[in-house]
Amino acid sequence: MSVPSTASFDLLALGEVLLRLDPGESRVRTSRQFTAWEGGGEYNVARGLRRCFGLRTGVLTAFADNEIGRLLEDFILQGGVDTTHVKWVPYDGIGRAVRNPINFTERGFGIRGAKGCVDRGHSAASQLKPGDYNWDEIFANGGVRWLHTGGIFAGLSETTAQLTIEACEAAKRHGVTVSYDLNYRPSLWQSRGGFPTAQALNHRLAPYVDVMFGVLTDDEPAAIAGNDDPNDIFAAQSAALQKGITGMLERYPNIKVAAATLRRVHTASRNDWGALAWMDGAFHRAKNYPHLDLMDRIGGGDGFVAGLVYGMLTGQTPQLSLDLGAAHGALAMSTPGDTSMATLAEVLKLAQGGDAKVQR
Repeated sequence: MSVPSTASFDLLALGEVLLRLDPGESRVRTSRQFTAWEGGGEYNVARGLRRCFGLRTGVLTAFADNEIGRLLEDFILQGGVDTTHVKWVPYDGIGRAVRNPINFTERGFGIRGAKGCVDRGHSAASQLKPGDYNWDEIFANGGVRWLHTGGIFAGLSETTAQLTIEACEAAKRHGVTVSYDLNYRPSLWQSRGGFPTAQALNHRLAPYVDVMFGVLTDDEPAAIAGNDDPNDIFAAQSAALQKGITGMLERYPNIKVAAATLRRVHTASRNDWGALAWMDGAFHRAKNYPHLDLMDRIGGGDGFVAGLVYGMLTGQTPQLSLDLGAAHGALAMSTPGDTSMATLAEVLKLAQGGDAKVQR
């Protein structure tokens, strides 16, 4: 299904990569052992596109040069993501000036929701700043087809906000498609003005965005009322998102595609799942996945982004692109860790109506 390209990279992701420590079936506060993974909202997209979909991807990030940083590098290399543009910062011995971020996250189960405790202050990635990358060189001669970044990286610090703007401006100059995942995280903004300040930054970035994940609105995130349509579990949620997307497109006509996941949480291990997108001038809906059993919900949204981007980069129809995104996100939540372990064959089968019968 791929479309040949002479570009060095189908996609570059600009973002922070964290060491995730997962207590498995236990709790962070009581566990005596953890499984280590790598993860990051922007990076997860690049890894999914490489490992599941076979595209050429790289990550733009920074690490403190110590054993934790090298462990993260090893995870990234195992995932097949290019590390050419990783910046290494000398370590001061104790992490007073620079360090590598750690994300303690438990998956949750049943009535106990997933819970994260992120230790990311003074991370090397959060200290990236304008001028750290020669964007004209990176994007020269059609060497990159797509730049993906988002509100998590942009929200790390004042300098990463400015770097994100610089990167998106340069991408637009060179004709590189820009996607941006709004991904609001209250923990990043609680001491810096909260949601209004985050949205002010997103409004500065929106004019450079071709593909927006989420809805840029000045209204605080709010729960959507339950649905009373027996034929569509996401009728109310879909209608609300379509209204928000329509308003966003009126304000920012440069946005060519807008997409979002649909989710209703029954328990930590069982959610309704779906997706919608505005593409080619019309709204499309992925098939719904009611009462989807989850092993680890972290990274499902990033899996959705990777699948949709793959469909667009390989010239698929809007409907198939959206279905690939929803299927990949669903499969990403069936395994532990932030990143996808799905195969392209599994994604295609699920997107086209397959089931979970044993294969042997």
